[in-house]
Amino acid sequence: MARGGSIDCDLLIVGGGMVGLTMGIASAVAGLAVVVVDREAPESQLAEPYDGRSSAIARGSQQVFEGLGIWPLMAAQAQPITDIRVSDGRPGPPGGLGWASGLFLHYDSRQVGGVPLGYIVENRVTREALVGRAKQLPALTWLAPEVLAALERTTTGVTARTAAGVEITARLVVAADGRNSALRRAAGIGVQSWDYPQSGIVCSVGHELSHEGVAHEHFLPAGPFALLPMTDGPLVAGGPEVHRSSLVWTERRAVADQVTKLGDAAFAEELMRRFGDSLGRLQVRGRRWCYPLGLLHAKRYLARRLVLIGDAAHAIHPIAGQGLNLGIRDVAALAETLIDAARLGLDIGQEDQLVRYERWRRFDATALVTVTDALNRLFSNDLPPVRAARDLGLAAVDRLPGVKRLFMRHAMGLIGDLPRLVRGEPL
Repeated sequence: MARGGSIDCDLLIVGGGMVGLTMGIASAVAGLAVVVVDREAPESQLAEPYDGRSSAIARGSQQVFEGLGIWPLMAAQAQPITDIRVSDGRPGPPGGLGWASGLFLHYDSRQVGGVPLGYIVENRVTREALVGRAKQLPALTWLAPEVLAALERTTTGVTARTAAGVEITARLVVAADGRNSALRRAAGIGVQSWDYPQSGIVCSVGHELSHEGVAHEHFLPAGPFALLPMTDGPLVAGGPEVHRSSLVWTERRAVADQVTKLGDAAFAEELMRRFGDSLGRLQVRGRRWCYPLGLLHAKRYLARRLVLIGDAAHAIHPIAGQGLNLGIRDVAALAETLIDAARLGLDIGQEDQLVRYERWRRFDATALVTVTDALNRLFSNDLPPVRAARDLGLAAVDRLPGVKRLFMRHAMGLIGDLPRLVRGEPL
């Protein structure tokens, strides 16, 4: 990238991850001039070692991607979720099979019109689609790899300078720079946060039998253990094509570090203890990732000429698979707020325009922060009275069709005061 130069734009976005780049695309599609600054080179983010996770893309988020022209670039590698099966249990004996109680909760897509409840997509695939779509938009300037060296926010606008000497002027800066957001700290925005004594183990798992589009979540004493359906493919580059699922295994932190280092055969046996043989023998090859888990919620989403989205505003436990979807709804709400203001000839960086976004998103985020934290605490233990109560709760919801449909639509991201993109409407 050439050094120096200047750019005048409507919107400066710091952070080009999945949420930040989606925000850039949404704004550019609607006609705003956008600059995205990201410290990571695109090719680094697309490399296999960068991120081994897959994400659940809720129906509402899929409609956002569809409306922005991103979904056609990723649809072929997106696995529809037709059913979700939730159960409570314990690991089985060494060399044995996982055990779950006979009480469970079953979400069936046929109960909501037969549309998929969501999709499982490898993060690498989502990033490839975002990069491909961003390159199609002349209104979006993407500076990567690049570092923001200075930022000044005044009552009238934003002035920034990159390490390469590029001067950027904008009306608003969006902090999409993650849970350790430097922009949030510089703005003096405090957070509510804590660490869980857990880590998330992530990898792709091969299995003998087809998953049939079913997502499984077992609640075990150390935390949730999920196998999420993926499209068929190799477990390692150049390997044979197999039936695959994405593993998201929450485990006590000390145990997680040890388990992650096991050999492939021993690791697969531990999976069988927890999941059983409903998909036949499980196999693991290739890299595994282990992430510490925690909660973070910013006390404000706004400062002068600054707005927070994604993990810079909120980071939640993966127990419900809603972290990315929460960020995508941020994008849809903020893009709608900014575009509506711009169409009226208003200054998109004025706080009185952005208050609408903060009020809109804070309720949704606070609800999910509270629910995911409570669910993790409720299910990550083995106290007999608590286990009995939660098993009965799962069974009760499963037998109440109206309540279950409401929960299913909530998981699909289709409940509440939804932005136009989430509803499947254009900006």
